[in-house]
Amino acid sequence: MLFFDLFRHDPQFVEINAGETLFKEGDAGDTMYVLIAGEAEITISGILFEKCTQGSFVGEMAVIDGSPRYATVTAATDCKFVIVGKKHFRFLVDETPGFAIEVMRVMAARLKQCGLRVIQANAQHTA
Repeated sequence: MLFFDLFRHDPQFVEINAGETLFKEGDAGDTMYVLIAGEAEITISGILFEKCTQGSFVGEMAVIDGSPRYATVTAATDCKFVIVGKKHFRFLVDETPGFAIEVMRVMAARLKQCGLRVIQANAQHTA
């Protein structure tokens, strides 16, 4: 990711072991996380949505609008995530336009992926 270096030396992080959950679908949340080591999986209603690697971020919707978590994030391997709270997120958006663009790019890609899955599910259901 373009902004990975913004988080490389951040002192606020959380580590979770393989198989542990960072957060679950429906949990309250007001922080975003950037994966700086390991691999994780995003699932929605128990269905694998995306595999995350170093530099991926999760939880961006909750930090933007304060909504409950839309997905579950589980460590596929031992993971280390940087914690990005609302204040830090807003600072990064204000001071690093490339960060904001990258967040929007990833959100757009995830939205498109959700849309494609809905279309595919409807096609299978009507076939």
